[in-house]
Amino acid sequence: MLGPFFANRVTPFLFGLPFLLSWMALSLAMTSVVMYIVYRFDPRNAPAYVEPAELGEQGE
Repeated sequence: MLGPFFANRVTPFLFGLPFLLSWMALSLAMTSVVMYIVYRFDPRNAPAYVEPAELGEQGE
């Protein structure tokens, strides 16, 4: 929580942006990537498996 008070300088640039702004943009992007990975590998989000034989029986 105290990081912005110490890193709130204009001189160190990363990707053409001030350090604090680039740090926040990078953390936002990394949070999105991590959330997608967690969502993708969470077993509760997997589609229900249906046996191929059951698919043919529905129409009969």
